[in-house]
Amino acid sequence: MEIDSSSMIKPETLSTRSSSPSEKIHLRPMTLSDVDDFMVWATDSNVTRFCTWEPYTSREAAIAYLNDVVLPHPWLRAICLDNDRPIGSISVTPVDKIRGEIGYVLGSKYWGKGIATEAVRLVAAEIFKENPEMERLEALVDVDNVGSQKVLEKVGFVREGVMRKFMYLKGNVRDMVMFSFLPSDSLH
Repeated sequence: MEIDSSSMIKPETLSTRSSSPSEKIHLRPMTLSDVDDFMVWATDSNVTRFCTWEPYTSREAAIAYLNDVVLPHPWLRAICLDNDRPIGSISVTPVDKIRGEIGYVLGSKYWGKGIATEAVRLVAAEIFKENPEMERLEALVDVDNVGSQKVLEKVGFVREGVMRKFMYLKGNVRDMVMFSFLPSDSLH
C-alpha cells in the first residue's frame, strides 16, 4: 500500500516553554550542513543498537542518507539545544491516512536528561493540530529498549502490549512493545 506523505503538513520550529530539561530544546528541519553533528550520534553503536540502520562509517554515506531520506521526509526534525546544533532527531512517519509512527534518536551524551521526553512531548502536543486527519500517534519499541519505553510513558503514551516476533532487526527476530497516543489523551 502506498502512503501519500504529501498530505502531512511540514511543521515549523517547535521549542520548549519550560526549563524542565537542564537545557531548553527546540526542533527544526535538518539540513545538509548538519552532517557533522549527525555523525556524532549516527556512528555510535550504543545509539544505533535499537535502530533499523547500522552505524554510519563514512561522511559520504551520511550525506547520501540526509539527501535521500531525511530531507524528503514528510516530518523529521533535528533535536537541538540553545546553540542550534543537532543532538538527535525525531520523526513522524505516516503509516496510513489516520496513523503516524513516531521515532527518535538522541546522542548518548544526552541520555537521562529529559531531552528525549521533552522532544516527544513537543511533537505529541502539536502533531494532531498540524495533521487533523491523524487519529493515532504510535511507537514500536524493542522490548529491551527500556529507556525509550520510559520516555513514552512519561509523556502519556499508553502501552498497548507486546507484539511477539514482530520485527526482524539486525539479524534477529524481535518482540516489540506497541505504544499509542490519541488526540483525546492528556500529556503528562
